[in-house]
Amino acid sequence: MTLPLQLDALVRSAAVLFDDVALIASLTVGAAAVAAAAALVYRWYTREPIPGWLASLFGGTPAAVYISGIGLLDTITDPTRAADVFEPSTMLLNSTVLVAAVAVSPVGRAVGDRVATDVFAFAGTSAVDAEVGRIVRTVGRVAAVELPEEPDDIGDIDGYDPVPRARKEAMAGKRLLFPRRLTDAELTDRLVTRIKEDYGIGHVDVELDEAGDVSFLALGRRVAGLGPTMPPGVAAVAVRADPGAGASAGDAVQLWRTDGEGDPERVVGAELRATADDVATVILDESDAERLDREEEYRILTLPSDPGAEHEFTSLLRSADETMERVTVEPGSDLVGATLGNLDATVVAVRAGSEAVDAIPARARELAAGDELFIVARPETVRRISRFAAAPEADDAEETPASTAPDSADDD
Repeated sequence: MTLPLQLDALVRSAAVLFDDVALIASLTVGAAAVAAAAALVYRWYTREPIPGWLASLFGGTPAAVYISGIGLLDTITDPTRAADVFEPSTMLLNSTVLVAAVAVSPVGRAVGDRVATDVFAFAGTSAVDAEVGRIVRTVGRVAAVELPEEPDDIGDIDGYDPVPRARKEAMAGKRLLFPRRLTDAELTDRLVTRIKEDYGIGHVDVELDEAGDVSFLALGRRVAGLGPTMPPGVAAVAVRADPGAGASAGDAVQLWRTDGEGDPERVVGAELRATADDVATVILDESDAERLDREEEYRILTLPSDPGAEHEFTSLLRSADETMERVTVEPGSDLVGATLGNLDATVVAVRAGSEAVDAIPARARELAAGDELFIVARPETVRRISRFAAAPEADDAEETPASTAPDSADDD
């Protein structure tokens, strides 16, 4: 009878071991599946790979739920098995399950991220730093655009604050995926939008060659501060004042002096630009700025008038993709003899030498050497027009002014 009893005990031990192995395997597969799902959702929402620690946290959730919610609860609710939770075999099993679940989470993370990369690439929404998956490369449904490899190859747009070098380093060598069905213009617009959204860039000037590679890339932050919005001959001054509750930037105001001994005295007229508690920033003539006393507190009178046209224009320009630049037509350039209608931009004013500024000139006006053009257009358009306006020895462009989409100024 001894042998059958030993055999029975061996069979029981093998059955328990088989159940434990099956439990560990099932929870490990579940942990990998949960980590893969978390990686896919995270890539879809943020367009970035999920951090490893976060994937491990999600992956360990099924094991933790089993240990605390099923295994531990089962031993506690059964009085006869209450002490089993402290058995070495039970503690070893729980620890093995948790360690195996955390260890397999990176595998699920990699699988989920790869699936997200392949799926999103078909829709043209893959993240910037995601490589082209095998399925996508095989089918050939997307076009990959690679940014310049070196940060020094990414330039700065004239007239805008430069982008920090750290941001250029983060962009260098990255790859963006787009649907192959896009035209050249649509691909350029999609590329500009992607760079702006993913890296927080204000302005992007990019050119693609015939092969779809980036031949020129320049970046710029949006114009910040008061200086770029102030015309010559004026100054911005911060004074102690008490603007009205409804006062806002652009209001025409007057600064009054009240010393409490006599009648209020008007000091200067100005334009309100900003307020912070009892400090107001006003724009006024440089000569009037010298009349203000930095130690004195003023009263602000808001005048019943609308903001000036120049202020409205400045506000709109700062929030738009277009910028305003001044381009001088040099002697012998391609623009000499051309008309404003040939330019792919809105020319708001022209000044010929020492003559007065011609605001909103006619599209049929011919350009002459020495003309100063005040252009409102996107940075890449301004750069192209500046190339045409340069002297022949500095002009290396192969295009002609007529090729810059004439008659499009009405659409800007």
